[in-house]
Amino acid sequence: VVRQQVDKGTQQITAAAAAAQEGIKERALLLGLLGLLGLGVGISVSALTVRYRDLALLVSFGVSLWMYISPVAYPTSLMIQNFPGLKTVFMLNPMTPIIEYFRAAFLGTTTFNAWYLLLSAGVTLLFLFLGTIFFNRVEKTFMDTI
Repeated sequence: VVRQQVDKGTQQITAAAAAAQEGIKERALLLGLLGLLGLGVGISVSALTVRYRDLALLVSFGVSLWMYISPVAYPTSLMIQNFPGLKTVFMLNPMTPIIEYFRAAFLGTTTFNAWYLLLSAGVTLLFLFLGTIFFNRVEKTFMDTI
């Protein structure tokens, strides 16, 4: 009986390792997308904080609010089920498709749609592009402001 349990556990571990290797390129792409989003938002916030010092106090509130808007503690299907008309607006949050893809990859849920991941990549690149432009404009006066 013990031998059967050990064999069953070994088979489950082997299957989990094989499943983890399947989507490793996609997960690396998602981590890159997540890093670009963080870079874009971070550049924008740092440029704004130099100009408006009180913004530093609002950043922690904004991060907390963004966590509640993103489907970290609840599945996207619950939000779409209760508010079906707001699905596209909900998916404009660039974190939503990334979190849903990770949830689909690790937990096996099937609410993932690749179109929304492309939309997330577009919004992320927009954040990065606008943040870089804004940072370059404010960078010239950093020393005068500080």
